[in-house]
Amino acid sequence: MKAQNILILENVRSAHNVGAMFRTADAIGISKIYLVGYTPTPVDRFGRSRTDLAKSALGAEKSIAWESVDSVSEVLTQLKDEGFTVVALEQHETSVDYKTVTPTEKTALVVGNEIDGVSKEALSLADIIIEIPMVGEKESLNVSVATGVVLFRLFDR
Repeated sequence: MKAQNILILENVRSAHNVGAMFRTADAIGISKIYLVGYTPTPVDRFGRSRTDLAKSALGAEKSIAWESVDSVSEVLTQLKDEGFTVVALEQHETSVDYKTVTPTEKTALVVGNEIDGVSKEALSLADIIIEIPMVGEKESLNVSVATGVVLFRLFDR
């Protein structure tokens, strides 16, 4: 059975970040992307392609299944009911080093807002919370960069 890997973008503000994550998700073979809350979608409310997102996605927004949803808890509950392991990428008191995690055949990765990160609601539904250890002066990476690091570590088999 082929692994099913899902990416969930929760309240990501920047269309450029979303486009970059579509492109990376395509490169690693993500099955579907859920765009939660106010995360920009590849098409606007009038059905027109978003050029700002498409510029960094380079067509990946057309090759990966995606769905826009309002509620992170609904999509995470649905995925858990379908047998997915939910992994949240966030600096948290219970997080573990991302290099220590082995994905299951059905893994859903949640990444969050550029400033606020993954919501408490999503963290409470996650099966595991992972983080990328930082050794420099900065506390974190850009969300699209961090997503790329984790996607390739977890799913490049």
